[in-house]
Amino acid sequence: MKLNAKELYKQAQELRRIALTMIYEAQSGHPGGAFSIADIVTALYFNEMNINPKDPKWPDRDRFVLSKGHACPIQYAALGKLGYFEEKHLHTLRKEGSILQGHPDMKKCPGIDISTGSLGQGLACGVGMALAGMRDHKDYRVFVALGDGELDEGEIWEAVMSANALKLKNLIVIVDHNGLQLDGTLDQIVPCLDITKKFEAFGFETYEINGHDFNEILSVFEKIRNSDKNCPKCIHAHTIKGKGVSFMENQLGWHGKAPNAEEYAIAMRELS
Repeated sequence: MKLNAKELYKQAQELRRIALTMIYEAQSGHPGGAFSIADIVTALYFNEMNINPKDPKWPDRDRFVLSKGHACPIQYAALGKLGYFEEKHLHTLRKEGSILQGHPDMKKCPGIDISTGSLGQGLACGVGMALAGMRDHKDYRVFVALGDGELDEGEIWEAVMSANALKLKNLIVIVDHNGLQLDGTLDQIVPCLDITKKFEAFGFETYEINGHDFNEILSVFEKIRNSDKNCPKCIHAHTIKGKGVSFMENQLGWHGKAPNAEEYAIAMRELS
């Protein structure tokens, strides 16, 4: 499936509505970080990645690692929309026995390439996947979405060094830079400084974009596809936590809180 920028915007809004409904019905979840990465997730699943919903374990598929696993409602929304599982499961978020747990579980949910949620570990898994692909002479790519607060974790930088040392040109790291984490702003907790220059210093080919502009998102993926540099890639995406709902945008309190009935109704109107 290939959608243009206008169609992707409409699809992203629909995925936000689905994700918000899931969180509202569960009265649990993380809307802020799900909405900041929503546009990039939409572009990946509905335009960029080579995947087959009818065969989730297809060996030649592109892989996606949502290292910031708490943002999974937006990934679940994409998987459900594409037909990886029946729509009824979208109403079971975080329920006992559900395939849609509070963090992605590869043993329960079709389309999840690796279980994530313990922050800092997803990139190391992505490095392993990319290395396996190169050694097996496969053409698949590995996309890893990191939270900016997640960059506090030392394991991230061990994985970054390994990716450079191994020349993993099939690895694309996407940093969701919304400026907020669980307990405050990045500057208040651990300043991330210049993310683009940091990844450049670690040997990555880097790109800096507006993570909500589909023209920029599609353009950067095209540049990466056409790149002949024998190194891993990093997309530094500037985003807004809670993007799409006015009272959630840039508000720390919506990191991990479900809306009440009135808030849900207002948010759904804005997303429509």
